[in-house]
Amino acid sequence: MLDWEKIFATRSSRMKASEIRELLKLLERPDIISFAGGIPDPKLFPAEEFKEAYADIFATGKSDAALQYSVSEGYKPLREWLQGEMAKIGVPCTAENIFITSGSQQALDYLGKLFLSPNDTALVVRPTYLGALQAFNAYEPTYDTLQPNGNRTPASYEEAAEKAGGKVKFAYFSADFSNPTGETIDREGREKLIDLGDEMDIALIEDAAYQYLRFDGTPIPPVLALEIERKGSIENTRTIYSGSFSKTLAPGLRVGYVVANATVIRKLVLMKQAADLHSSTINQLAVHHVAANGFDAQIAKIRSVYSHRRNKMLEALDKYMPKSATWTKPEGGMFVWVNLPDYMNGADLLAAAIETEKVAFVPGKAFHADGTGANTLRLAYSCANDEMIDEGIKRLGNLIRAHEKN
Repeated sequence: MLDWEKIFATRSSRMKASEIRELLKLLERPDIISFAGGIPDPKLFPAEEFKEAYADIFATGKSDAALQYSVSEGYKPLREWLQGEMAKIGVPCTAENIFITSGSQQALDYLGKLFLSPNDTALVVRPTYLGALQAFNAYEPTYDTLQPNGNRTPASYEEAAEKAGGKVKFAYFSADFSNPTGETIDREGREKLIDLGDEMDIALIEDAAYQYLRFDGTPIPPVLALEIERKGSIENTRTIYSGSFSKTLAPGLRVGYVVANATVIRKLVLMKQAADLHSSTINQLAVHHVAANGFDAQIAKIRSVYSHRRNKMLEALDKYMPKSATWTKPEGGMFVWVNLPDYMNGADLLAAAIETEKVAFVPGKAFHADGTGANTLRLAYSCANDEMIDEGIKRLGNLIRAHEKN
C-alpha cells in the first residue's frame, strides 16, 4: 500500500477537520435542537430577489458576460457599489482598492499564504474564529495571543516570535460581534491595534463578516476607517479589511471581498490568477443586482429577526442557567459565548447533551489556538425560533447543573 503521509507536504499535518462542519450534520436530525451552526436562517435569504436577478441576466443580454471568464479583480460594478458602501462607514477608497473573493474564507487563505512563512507568528485573539485558524494552519505558523486592550509590549511579541524561529507578520481580529464570542472591540482597543501595527510594522487583518449585524449600542468605526483618519489615505494604511455577503445575502453564492491599499490588492490578484482565475462571474452579477436594489431593506429584515432571537437566548440563559456559568451579552452578530467551571469539559458535555438532551452546540476548545478553553462553548441563535431557544437552553441548563460538583 502506498503511504501517502510520506508524500504529502509537511503542511498537510496542520490540516484538521472542522468540528463545526461535522456538527452541521446534526441540523439534518429533526430530534436535535441545534445551537451549533453559526449560519444564516435560509428563510431570510432574498430568494425572490435572486430569482429576479438571474432572470434579468438572461433576459437583458448579459448572459454572454455572465457565463464567460472575467477579470481576477472582480466584477467592476460590484466593486463600485462596494466603494460606496465603504465610504458610508468611513473608508474612502476606489474600486481599485477592492478585490472580490470566493467567500471571505478564501480571503483568509490568501492572506495566510501572502504573509506567513513557516514558523512566523500570527497574533490572534483567544478565542478566535476557527476558520481563520484552519486557513492559516496550512502555512505552518506559530500563534501568540493578541490582547487589544492588554498590556503586552511589542518587544514581548517580537521576542516570542524570534524564539519560535520567525517574525510576527500580522494581527488577526474581528472587531464587531466576533465569532465565536459575539464580543466587540471598543474604540480604544481599535486605536491600540493601529499603534501596535505601526510599532511592529505588521499587517492588521480585520475580519468584518458581521459588520452589518449590529442590533443595539453605538456603532464604532472599523479599524481601517480609524487608520485612514490618522494617515489620510487608504494607500498609507496597513489594515486589510475582509468582508462578505454570506451573512447578509446568501452564503451559497460564495462572494466575499477585501478592501486594502493597492499594493496588497495587486498581490492578491496574482494569487487569484494562480488559484481559480476569478470568482463566479454570474454570482457576482446577481449579488450586485440584489445589493444595488435592496441591500438596506435586507439588512433591516435580518437585524430585526436576529436581534429578537438574541434577546430570547439571553432571557433563557438568565432563566435556566446555573450561577456557575457566565456568558457574553453581544450587541449583534449570531453568537453567545458561555464559560463553565474549570472542571467541566465542553466536548464531554456535548456528547451527553446529544445523547440525553438532544441539544447541540460547539465546544469552545477548537477556537483556541493554544489548546485551552475546554470549559467553554459557543451557542448560535441565528436558526432557532423562540420555542427551540427556550426549550434547548432549559435542557442545557439542567445538564450543566447535573455536572456541577457539590
